[in-house]
Amino acid sequence: MHTVGLVVYPGFQAMSLSVASVFEYANVLRGERIYQFRLVSEDGGPVMTSQSFSVNTDRLRDSTYDTLIVAGGNDGQLPSPGLLAYLRNAPNESRRIASICTGSFVLAAAGLLDGKRATTHWFHAQEFRHLYPDVLLDEDRIFVVDGQLWTSAGMTAGIDLALAIAEKDLGLETTRQIARKLVVYQRRGGGQSQFSALLELDAKSDRVQMALTYARENLSAPLSVETLADVARLSPRQFSRVFREETGQSPAKAVERLRVEAARLMMETTRHPIEIIARETGFGDRERMRQAFLRAFGQPPQAIQRTSGSAALV
Repeated sequence: MHTVGLVVYPGFQAMSLSVASVFEYANVLRGERIYQFRLVSEDGGPVMTSQSFSVNTDRLRDSTYDTLIVAGGNDGQLPSPGLLAYLRNAPNESRRIASICTGSFVLAAAGLLDGKRATTHWFHAQEFRHLYPDVLLDEDRIFVVDGQLWTSAGMTAGIDLALAIAEKDLGLETTRQIARKLVVYQRRGGGQSQFSALLELDAKSDRVQMALTYARENLSAPLSVETLADVARLSPRQFSRVFREETGQSPAKAVERLRVEAARLMMETTRHPIEIIARETGFGDRERMRQAFLRAFGQPPQAIQRTSGSAALV
């Protein structure tokens, strides 16, 4: 049995509790108690959340844990020196040490992330870099795994991290079943960006939004300005002008961003060759996709594919 401890402290973000459902459904779907999940704190007893309700906890030092996950708090708040001292020694007793969102501040304050790759919520990345310059922070990742240390971005990314832990322990098929049970669209790989191209484009009119939605759902088809303008019920000239006014970029650039995002996701969640991914996402050939990846990420698709594959094997 795998014992998982979620470490909480006064003022922790209540949404951190959502990771418990991943381990609960792992037990339900496998028909046995694979995970023993415990909510723990430094002294045990009631602990107040950031939303002013309390949860009951066990005393952290009363057990050992295969996986220890540190909850996030608001504005990178830190727990007591006693809890930091405990965490400093935790890698000697636990197979995995993880954090949700700003819980990475806690791991960094305990000295566990020095010289390690890690991530945190993008909003707090600048503060994190200032406080912990020895950490190799990658703020544009859903989660990062470096040895026994796992860190996730925002609160919902904690679910992605928990699913990745379950996949490591139980395999991909069980993880897919858990995701379906939780009505999660799909498991996101750790290398996926915290930012969605569709969200960043932020169209203001229904017509431009219709065109963007059509593009996202038909990436493998030719997506000329004329085609998108027809979907938006505008002339090509009107459409190009309105699109640029609302999104700050040309339709062609926006389509390329959507295709790059889709291709990157396919690399993280499938084993398809580059040629198939290029065709399925509308690039047509690997060279066009390579050039788009260099513009977007500064590295070719093969490099991102290798990184995603390495993370999956950790």
